[in-house]
Parts: sequence; structure tokens; C-alpha cells
Amino acid sequence: MELKLYDTLTREKRLFKPFDPANVRMYVCGPTVYDFAHIGNARPVIVFDVLFRLLRHLYGADHVTYVRNITDVDDKINARAAEEYPALPLNEAIRKVTEKTDKQFHDDVAALGCLPPTIEPRATEHIAEMRALIERLVASGNAYVAADNVLFAVASMPDYGRLSKRPLDEMIAGARVDVAPYKRDAMDFVLWKPSKPGEPAWPSPAGITAPGRPGWHIECSAMSWKHLGETFDIHGGGIDLVFPHHENEIAQSRSAFHTSVMANYWLHNGFLQVEGEKMSKSLGNFVTIRDLLRGWNGEPWSGPAIRMAMLGTHYTQPMDWTKDRLLDAKAHLAVLARDFSHRYLHNAYGDAWVSETKPSAIIVDALKDDLNTPLALASIKERLAIKSKLEASQRVQLVHDVRFLGLVDEKQRSWLTAGFSLSQMPPQHVDKASIAFRNFRAYSANSDTEMIECSKSQFDSWNMHVQDADTLVYSGSDLTSGQIERLVAQRNHARAQKDWKESDRIRDELAQMGVVLKDTKDGTTWEIAR
Repeated sequence: MELKLYDTLTREKRLFKPFDPANVRMYVCGPTVYDFAHIGNARPVIVFDVLFRLLRHLYGADHVTYVRNITDVDDKINARAAEEYPALPLNEAIRKVTEKTDKQFHDDVAALGCLPPTIEPRATEHIAEMRALIERLVASGNAYVAADNVLFAVASMPDYGRLSKRPLDEMIAGARVDVAPYKRDAMDFVLWKPSKPGEPAWPSPAGITAPGRPGWHIECSAMSWKHLGETFDIHGGGIDLVFPHHENEIAQSRSAFHTSVMANYWLHNGFLQVEGEKMSKSLGNFVTIRDLLRGWNGEPWSGPAIRMAMLGTHYTQPMDWTKDRLLDAKAHLAVLARDFSHRYLHNAYGDAWVSETKPSAIIVDALKDDLNTPLALASIKERLAIKSKLEASQRVQLVHDVRFLGLVDEKQRSWLTAGFSLSQMPPQHVDKASIAFRNFRAYSANSDTEMIECSKSQFDSWNMHVQDADTLVYSGSDLTSGQIERLVAQRNHARAQKDWKESDRIRDELAQMGVVLKDTKDGTTWEIAR
């Protein structure tokens, strides 16, 4: 099967043929760094990460360039900076906001299992390219100067609106254009505008003496040109960007370079709502990625669970984000944690099988059909349902497929490869399967530096006592449950003898190891700190 992708421009699923198979190029609109990224922002990040993985598999990692920009000059950033740091000069406040928000975004998308793009350009680092494009457009008659603004003349492009296919009156309403007396036409949009006092400002193009700053649309045209060329293979983003942003990008780039296309394929993911309603702060259902990771609808959710839930709906379709879909993803990942972390896989295949991800044909074929992730996930869930009937090689293949879809982060790789040593486990949160292996020492005489080995029947027997295998965290200690119980008993004895110093010492020792004690009238209970 050959790769086919749904092209928004032609409204059809098209066979993918890159301009140059040795240099496949993709541009995706990235975040405007003024606030936490919400779950709707996460959708294109995950969708195009899957496409990036597929393209790397088909053409080779060294032959694919994925550019995802950072917008760090914008009115929303200016407003947030003034709000959060009113005592600082605006430019200094803007720097603080963008640095903080940029880090938040990268931490969050890393938790979702997304690979870093090949290049991640920032708008403020490409002002020279923006000025050059604007100069070209003015020289060609596609743009004009008015009141220290540079505006694109929409009438100069006969097929403007081809991407969105909207009637003129809808485009005018959708663009929310400013009514300005210096505009030749209401549809004309800003390429460059004068800066207000205190705002970021750069020397203006086209002979304008007053300093200014770029409009939003010219930023992406400039960054894609700089890193991918005048034309490239794929341009992606959310469906909300089709108009006016992507429509205006096309107008700018095609007019500046006199090309028939800017990108050969335009891909857009569908809208996302939350529990059946449009996401809105006023409705109280505005959900950020960080909210989900820390706790939403009563509990925190792992990055892989969020990613799996997201991929359960085809990227072109609207999605209803619900707790039920997260619970379903969590349950399937828990099965992986409990039943596919067996040492016999490592014994049978050694370390070599985990060095490179080799997806199955069924997964690759599903993704070649316009990124049919629901079909790919169905294959994984079907195999999980018959896990007891799978041969070792089939289990290995399932692990490869899970990794290829990005449903495993680096911490989780340890339990999927089943080849880690206890002494190498980091003292931080990891998947519960890791602590399951750690506590399984009760069945083994192995030392801390030896690999844990157990039979499938032993592991399954122990697993009957594992609860909620997706959420428990590593405590940083080498204690088994039996050892914890003995320490709790020693502390209870000290308390009975009114030896409060010894009682406190044991409590503090357990706390340092991540074990929380709860004293009640019925006795003392313990749990792993979350």
C-alpha cells in the first residue's frame, strides 16, 4: 500500500509523492507562547508527530525535515506580559512570559511522547526573512504601503480563497478585518504594522521610517521559506487555521515566489470539544495538557494514556474529549504493563530487538491510509485481548507497534524491554510496572545489581495482587511490601512503649523512601506516595 493523505486544498485523499524522496519536508504551525497549551492544541502536535514517525520510517530519518514554529511576537503575548508583570518594561515582561511558556509547552508535549521537530524556529529570529518577503511583495505589486502599514492586496491574487472555498462575505466576516480608511479593500490584510510605544519593534521594510513589527501570517511564510524552500511537501495544522491564516500564507508565498503552490499537501485536524460541549473558559471546561497530567475529572492521566485517547479518533474528524476515552486508554496500557514486561522476551531475543523500532505491516498500512490511527489502535487492542495466545515473537511485535505509535516514553521502555536492572532505575516517578518488578524481589533471591528473572506463571500469580497498574509510582526505596509491614510493626511497638523518638525515626525513614503512613483509631496503614 502507498501513502495517501487527505488534502484540504483538493478535498480528496491523494497519493503522496514528495518533490524529492531524499528530502521530504513538512511544516506545521506551532504554539503562540503566552499560556499553557490546551488539549485542543495537543491534537495537531500528536497527529503530526505520528505522520513524522511514518515519514521517517518510509523515507529514512535523515531524509525527513519537520519544522514546527514558535510564535513569540503577538498581541496576546503583549497583553499577557502587561498583565503578569505590570512593573516591568514591556519588552522585559514579554521575555519572561515567552521563556516560561515555551518551557511549559515543551515539557507538556514531551510527556505526550512527541519527538522533537527537526527544526523549531522562533518568529523573532526571522525578522530579516519577513522583511525580504515583504519587499518582494511590494515590488511585485501584491502589497502596498499605507499609514506606515504594509498590506497584502487580496485582489492581486485571482484565486484567493481556494483553500477555504468560502464566499467573499463569509471570508470578510471570518477574518474579523479591521475597518481602516487606508485599506484599498476590506479583505486586505496586514504584513507589517507600526509598533506602539514599549512594544517589540524592528526597522520597517518598504521605506517606512517608523519602527514596526510583523503581522501573524507573514511569520510562517518566512520561516517555512527559510528552512524548507519556496515550495515544500506538507503544511499542517488545526482546521481553525484554514482561514484566514493558511489562506493568507498561500497568498503571500505564491505571490512572492511566483509558484503554483506553497505546499503540495494541506493537512488539517478536526475540532475538539470536551464532554459534548465546546471548550470554553466561561463554561468551566477549558482543559490544558498540564491539567490532564496533574489531575482532571478526579485523577491524573499519564502522557501515553492521553496520547492513546487522542489517536482513537481519525485526525480529520471532530473529537469529543471524555473521561471514558481516557479510562479505556488507561486500561489497555495497564494490560501492557502487567502482561508484556516478561523477562522471557529478553531471554529469547536479547537486547538487539529493542534497539530499533520495527512496526508491523498492519500498523504501517493503517497509517498509510491517511493516518488511520483508530484502525492501528484496534489492531493493538485485538492482540491484547488474546494475549495469552500470542507467541513470544508476536508479543515482541506488539511492543514494537506500541513504541512506533509513541505510546511509550523513555521511562516506560524499561518495562517493555524487560531488560533493566534495579540499580539503574531512577529515583523518580515511573510506570507502575517498574515497581511491580521491584517488589517482585519477594519471589527472587537476586541482588540489586542483577536482572530480575521470573516465569510468566510466577509473574501472573503475583499480578493478581497488583491494583491500578497504571498509576502507582516508584518510591525510591528497595523495600518489599513485607519489609514495609515489618517497619510499620516496629514503629507500632515503639509507639506502644511511648518511644516517640524511635517512632518518629521510622516514620521519617519510610517517608524518605516514599511510603506514607496514616495513623487511625483502627491502626496504621501505609501507601506509596503519589
